[in-house]
This record gives sequence, structure tokens and C-alpha cells, in this order.
Amino acid sequence: MGVTVVGELETPLELVSDGGVAPVAIDFSSFFSEHYRPVAAALALTIRDPELASDAAAEAMARAYQRWDDVSAYSNPVGWVYRVGLNWASSRRRKTLREIFSSHAPDREAPPVHEVDPQLDAALAELPVEQRSVVVLRYLLDWSEFQTAETLQIAPGTVKSRLSRALDRLAVSLEDSDDS
Repeated sequence: MGVTVVGELETPLELVSDGGVAPVAIDFSSFFSEHYRPVAAALALTIRDPELASDAAAEAMARAYQRWDDVSAYSNPVGWVYRVGLNWASSRRRKTLREIFSSHAPDREAPPVHEVDPQLDAALAELPVEQRSVVVLRYLLDWSEFQTAETLQIAPGTVKSRLSRALDRLAVSLEDSDDS
């Protein structure tokens, strides 16, 4: 068994009977054990709702399990799970908002993420989700620009520009909160 580098992601490969190579089969239960919590945490910071993030991560993992033969062969199965969770959470939130507006219920605010410094949490909340997701993936999950771009299905240059704008906005927000 060897390792090949594709972009910035390491993909373990093994020799197969015809002399070629194929990705090493990853056991889903090991994948789930290792990646559920980090994906749920990243989603919680991105979508600003820890309960919804937990549900989204679980739903994305369930979908990964259903398609495990294909998903396990992806260069970044964790990125696929994150993206599916983010899409599912967005759909769920839209559905919930439609229900709230149709019943004329008062707006409800998502609970804060308690594991992050309150000033940073407030500053992150001011960012658009596109910028917040780049910050969360690059700094919480410590992903490369390539992994982040692949997961969000955007160009690496877009990751750089969103990250730059987000960091500029965070710096201003955090500086303003320090002055208060």
C-alpha cells in the first residue's frame, strides 16, 4: 500500500489484482467516529445553530452511509459530508422559516455557539454565510484552500478572496468590540 497526493489531499491507494491501483476501502464506522464531531462543530459555527448542525451532520452521514461505495472513493469524503450537511441545513432552515411566516409566529434567534469566545462569536455572526463557511473550514477544521474550495464547490481564488474579506471584517469587528 502506498500514498499518492492529489492536489493537497492524501488518498491511500492499494495494488489490485490486475496490477493497477485503487483507493483503500475506508470503513464507514471508523469514518463516522473520526469525522462526525468535527463536521458538526464546523456546521454549528457556519450556520449558527448547534442543534440544527448536529441534525445536519447526522443527515449527511446517513446519506454518506447510503452511498458509501461512491463517497469513500472521493478525494475528500469529509468535504462531501460537510457540503451535504450545509445544503440540508439550508433547506431545513428555509422550510422552518416558511412554517414560521405562515403561522405568523415571532422570529426566533438561533442559540449562540458556546465553545467560541463571545466576541469572536458575535463577529462571526456578522459575516455572510459564504465568508463564515470559508473561515470555519480554514481555521476550525484547518483545511487547505484546495480542500475548502473543493468542498464549497468554488475556485481556490474565491476561497482566498472570501477569506481575505472575512478576515478584514473580523479585524474591524473585533477592534470595535475592544474599543467598547
